[in-house]
Parts: sequence; structure tokens; C-alpha cells
Amino acid sequence: MWLDWLVFDDPSIAPIKAAVEANRAEVFIDAACEAELERALGYDLGKRAVDVAACLALCRRVARRIDSPVPEAERAGLPACRDPDDQKFLEAALAARADFLITRDRALLHLARRRSRALPFSIVTPASFPRNK
Repeated sequence: MWLDWLVFDDPSIAPIKAAVEANRAEVFIDAACEAELERALGYDLGKRAVDVAACLALCRRVARRIDSPVPEAERAGLPACRDPDDQKFLEAALAARADFLITRDRALLHLARRRSRALPFSIVTPASFPRNK
């Protein structure tokens, strides 16, 4: 979602941005997810020139920082994502006590289809994010 928000200005993110701007929704990030975002901003993103520092600064202004990790006993209750690098996103959503984890990541969306009832939050694409939230 962050690349869509910060780099591509994808129209499917507009309702999420609007919800955040209207204080109907909050977005969260922790250190591990921010580090992943910083790495992703350094990838070849086509012909787009990316100002990594400016993107990270905007993310930090928009997102609430998750500073306290979830206790191990709670993390152990999360299902394992088939891509271990994506487990951090599940853990961040749990730590934030989020209602939704918004992603386009295939492994996370696959997990949502397989284990939706085992999660304390919904995993959704930007397009399926509830508009009234």
C-alpha cells in the first residue's frame, strides 16, 4: 500500500487517504515495516524518480508509530505466512490492534483466503477496503 500511496499515487488508495485525512482511519507502521518500505523505495520502480527521504518523511507524518512489540504469546497465535518476510506485516497489524491489513502482497492475500477466521484483523486489498471506515 505504501508504494501505491507514496510513489504511484494509485487511485485505489484515494478512499484510504480520504479516510485518514477525515480521521475515520489511522495507518500504522513499525520499525521493521519502515525498513522494508525504505528497501522497496530503493528498487527500480520503472521510470519514476523516487525521493526516498521525502517518501519516508511523508510516511512518518501520516502513520502512527508502533513502538511496542506484541508479546511472544500473542505473536505465536498468528498463522505463519508462506513468505516469512511478510510475517512482520501480520505482527504489525496485531500490535496496532488494526481492523485491517491493507496489501497487494500475494502471500498475505493467500493467507487471508486460507485462514481469515484465525486472524484478529481482515487482510484486504486497497480496492476492497470498506469505504465507510
